[in-house]
Amino acid sequence: MTKGTSGKHPKGDGVTMSTQPWSVRMADSVMRRNVPYRWHYECGLMHRAIGQVWLQTGDVQYYDYIKRDVDSFVSADGSIKTYSVEEYNLDQINPGRILFLLYRTTGEEKYKNAMYLLRRQLAGQPRTSEGGFWHKKIYPYQMWLDGIYMASPFYAQFAQTFDEPAAFDDVARQIILIEKHTRDPQTGLLYHGWDESKQQRWANPQTGCSPHFWGRAMGWYAMAIVDVLDYLPTAHPRREDILAILERLTRAVVNVQDASTGLWYQVLDQGQRAGNYLEASASCMFIYALAKAVRQGYLGQTYLDVARHGYQGVLGHLIHLDDQGLVNLEKTCGVGGLGGTPYRDGSYEYYISERIVTNDYKGVGPFILASIEMERKGQ
Repeated sequence: MTKGTSGKHPKGDGVTMSTQPWSVRMADSVMRRNVPYRWHYECGLMHRAIGQVWLQTGDVQYYDYIKRDVDSFVSADGSIKTYSVEEYNLDQINPGRILFLLYRTTGEEKYKNAMYLLRRQLAGQPRTSEGGFWHKKIYPYQMWLDGIYMASPFYAQFAQTFDEPAAFDDVARQIILIEKHTRDPQTGLLYHGWDESKQQRWANPQTGCSPHFWGRAMGWYAMAIVDVLDYLPTAHPRREDILAILERLTRAVVNVQDASTGLWYQVLDQGQRAGNYLEASASCMFIYALAKAVRQGYLGQTYLDVARHGYQGVLGHLIHLDDQGLVNLEKTCGVGGLGGTPYRDGSYEYYISERIVTNDYKGVGPFILASIEMERKGQ
């Protein structure tokens, strides 16, 4: 990556001493890079982040950027280019979250129709014997932590927006089931995936769990919970169960935070092992989830100190400016999965061998969201 001509630390030169908040600076950098849009969970995550910048600033350029992208894929009848219901891939639900904002601001039926198209996928999504969504049709009997973020916030907001109260039970079921099957009782951390059939090579033959605690997988799950709680009715009978899960997860995450930098490792519980590294996306996801949970009253104020420590670590170790003044986020794991071709065995060696990327949306989106939380008055 091209570095700035003066210091490498974000506080190390005059260029970085901007009066603009980091959320705005990163959103502006994303738009200047203008990476082509696709109907994909990463772009959906970025749209959510930039949408929050628009809500914070009122600057229409952010809204226009989102609408232009989405309108290039959502047709007048609500069909979505490149999207297929029959693929039954939870990842493809996440881009639909921005449709709520566009429908609310325009009233255009195409956005509503597109949301109902995605809802139809969830109605037919293959499930485990207890009703948990398979992550993808091509991954039978498998629940992944990632999948909770990909589908559940959309599902919960749909239930609220279109008055489908029974769907809240299903939303809660997904969150509760995956914790039941992936939580390690010793550390409180959650394994990346669970195979009900216990047939996958990566699955523990007794538990069905994958072998390691991957940072971003838990980050997705943490973000999913705090976002779902925005829509889950306060009187819902499983809300307290979900709040208890959030508390358990948070304690486990804090226990593996790097004391020096405030960041989190790619493989969460093995920070001192050769090849492991402090990873951007998981760190930003945890910061966002913790800060939002404190603001919403789900967690006590002490957790805000944890989030602040992490955020300063991101700014101090992972954020750099290039010679164009663009903000860059380093050290995001490019991809992480289980099974597939070539086969991903979930081993420690697998997680540390995936490519490390600068400005990956899976890191940049959560950085913007975390920045907005940290920039709020009182945070």
